[in-house]
Amino acid sequence: MRKKYILTALFILFLTSAGAISAQEEFSASLYDVPPRWLVDVPTAGTFPRGYFDIGVRLYPGGGAIGNTDIGLSNRLTLGISYGAENVISSTDPNWNPRIEFNVKFRGIDELEYFPAVTLGFSSQGFGAFSDEFDRYTFKSRGFYLVVSRSFYFYEWTSGWHIGTNYSLEHDVDDEKDINFFLGFDATFKYNLAWLMEYDVGLNDDRSELPNGDPNVFGGKGRGYLNIGIKWLFTENLELEAHLKDLLLNRRESDTITREIKITYIDSF
Repeated sequence: MRKKYILTALFILFLTSAGAISAQEEFSASLYDVPPRWLVDVPTAGTFPRGYFDIGVRLYPGGGAIGNTDIGLSNRLTLGISYGAENVISSTDPNWNPRIEFNVKFRGIDELEYFPAVTLGFSSQGFGAFSDEFDRYTFKSRGFYLVVSRSFYFYEWTSGWHIGTNYSLEHDVDDEKDINFFLGFDATFKYNLAWLMEYDVGLNDDRSELPNGDPNVFGGKGRGYLNIGIKWLFTENLELEAHLKDLLLNRRESDTITREIKITYIDSF
């Protein structure tokens, strides 16, 4: 019940700030005028301009790595694929994920002066290690999602609020089929340093006990996932990110926060 009150208050704050602050038609977060497409683990309403693409890699605990590439087929439509494994950075053989994952985003409504951008999407790529036993990633994929983003400007800051809902397809074992909610915030300083923050309510990952009968193995505790990150726009084409995830220690199998590094190269045809 407390989560519902918090979400209602944040949503009202989001709408209030959206109507009170003027914005350009589209927000940007870097020198190359490309809007942020993701925060840490949650999407924004931003899509690639036509002809833009990225190549990225995310390094996570256990020597894991996930590589991805996305391309803007139009100013509204972005498509991407990704693939990864554990033990990529180690002295043992990599434990490859079972399949290639896909990402598609379509921005149905552009951001206007008093109206936010609205995007529909699907992403099968979760984050962290893939568990064969539970048939899911450590942090579940978004699955189908809808996200609303609103930009605003304050002195030399370029910022954005993001709020959305999603339905993950990773629920075969834990039977967690709840519709989930998330929200986030980004702020870019001096056009080369960005702060990222997000909260995933985790309604689809909060069971007190999983099918194996052990309530202390895998899954969430019901606290949700609070993640933060710092992004350095090293050049017009290169983004370097450091993430601190699960600050509320929601993961049952974790005794400390999760640390990740992400490197992204962006260019256009």
